[in-house]
Amino acid sequence: MVSPLIRVLVRTPTTVGNFVSEGFWREPDVEKLLAEHKSFTQLLESLGAQVDIAESIEGLVDSLYMHDPMIMTPHGAILLRMAKSIRSDEPDQFRKVLERLGVPILGELTAPAFADGGDKVWLDEKTLLIGHGYRTNESGISQIRELLSPFGIEVFDFDLPHYEGPAAVLHLMSVLSPIAYDKAVVYEPLAPVRLLEFLRSRGISWFTVSEKEMLTQGSNILAIKPNVVILASGNPEIEGKLRRAGIEVHLFAGENVAVKGDGGPTCLTAPLLRVK
Repeated sequence: MVSPLIRVLVRTPTTVGNFVSEGFWREPDVEKLLAEHKSFTQLLESLGAQVDIAESIEGLVDSLYMHDPMIMTPHGAILLRMAKSIRSDEPDQFRKVLERLGVPILGELTAPAFADGGDKVWLDEKTLLIGHGYRTNESGISQIRELLSPFGIEVFDFDLPHYEGPAAVLHLMSVLSPIAYDKAVVYEPLAPVRLLEFLRSRGISWFTVSEKEMLTQGSNILAIKPNVVILASGNPEIEGKLRRAGIEVHLFAGENVAVKGDGGPTCLTAPLLRVK
């Protein structure tokens, strides 16, 4: 998740749908939603990534968060099953885009498994971390592990806390964002103890995020390459920590496209190709 990002997939937001009662958003300004997403896409391109853009899906307000319906692996995509009912059609929509782009599909989850891509973090090409919570269950973890085991990939799972319950979104990437091979950003109060111990065992240090900035996507950071990241604006504390440590930080306006839907820059992207 920190190797140079070469090719990435995003989806244009829909402006039609019930953002609040079905999507559990705070009501966005849809004109600013589109403008912020366009600006974000342009930023990705300016940093050297090839950006593929999927068309919007009317009524599926969460579908711009392209990281969740699949897991991209070095061996092809794994299409997931999503626990949030309004998002259940997204993996099938995702399949159509991947087939159009010629991206290989390694496999897909079947009932009773469910999982969100936001609950996975790659530390390297052979190490995948998965959060076990309300969006990813034991069966989902087991099926992902089975799909990846032939390639010698180790899958480590960590229990996520209850926090605000099943209706709220809490992913592993809500509390952990790798920004270099030996650095991460972590919201410690919700981070599993075993996860922190695991990071230490791998020689990974981290920058801490405050509760205030966790709620404005300060702990959801997209690495373009090691020590070069994209962060939603409005998080000056973690921005300052990163800059003082020599991290190159690029900001984007995300009040509507990120904060109001509880999805940061990583959530907005489906990486198709990273290289060492």
